[in-house]
Amino acid sequence: MTVRVGYFPHNNSLFVLRHRGILERALPDVEWVDLRALPQPGRADVKSALPSVHSDHLFAEGGYDFIGTGFTPPITALGNDRDIVYVGISGPRVENGRLVTKAGNGIESVADLKGKRVGIAHGSWQTTLLLFALEKAGLGWADIDPVDTDVHDGGALLLDGSLDAWVGAYPGLTAVEAATTLHTLIDTESVFSHPSLWFTRREFAENNRPALEAIITALQESDAWIVQNPRAAAQYFVDDIVARGGAADLDAWDAALRGRPFGIGPVTEEFLDEQQHAADLLAVNKLLPRTIRVRDAVEPSIGDFVVQAATAS
Repeated sequence: MTVRVGYFPHNNSLFVLRHRGILERALPDVEWVDLRALPQPGRADVKSALPSVHSDHLFAEGGYDFIGTGFTPPITALGNDRDIVYVGISGPRVENGRLVTKAGNGIESVADLKGKRVGIAHGSWQTTLLLFALEKAGLGWADIDPVDTDVHDGGALLLDGSLDAWVGAYPGLTAVEAATTLHTLIDTESVFSHPSLWFTRREFAENNRPALEAIITALQESDAWIVQNPRAAAQYFVDDIVARGGAADLDAWDAALRGRPFGIGPVTEEFLDEQQHAADLLAVNKLLPRTIRVRDAVEPSIGDFVVQAATAS
């Protein structure tokens, strides 16, 4: 049976694993599926819905069996009645980004964002960070003008004044810091742990356990290599961007990878509490179609294997 593993640069671990040839030792017939090459639906309305492409492709013909993302997509999947299970999480990535504005523009706190245009890569961890920040300030989604900037355009839009604030992430945030003085409205650590995470279909987890365990083991080995070789890992990202006609700074990517946690751990009660809090907020703010129970997506035996694989690596 061919196992299809989805990947894209925003899950750094899977993107590097795609280039390392490690998983192929255990799964010679593995097929790597670039999420960016799959059919992309129109953008969800940033004011009233969430994009679901990451989980949709787990259940679509020609999609994949396993994917790694940021914080929000599994919540979206559960809200859309997708039968998924969590596989594991990384350590906190609180250094990865933050909610910023240009210094001196009169916006001194999150409370000042009422009625303002705030850029996010909608449907990613950035949506959750912004919701958590608004909650702390006594605001909701309807109090701001959210703008879906995708993951590439927010910095430029902040600089030219099209946005009043932006949830920026490294390495892209580096260029904006060099171009202007920024004021941090809230950092990630103040609101949640922001791990990477991996999930799959329940059917795949139950019926293809050896393949799932091979993926977990390969990720552990590849992540350990990234920790020891961050600049070589960064080169994969730079090469990909250049091949697509863009420009990338190897030093910035090197610095970004050095600042991130690698390795897969089991889902924790603290993580699940954060997921549930986010799910509840998304539902209350009418971005999620229904309330969900995130612990329905936990399979303890998977967590046991993740621990075992981490100990052995």
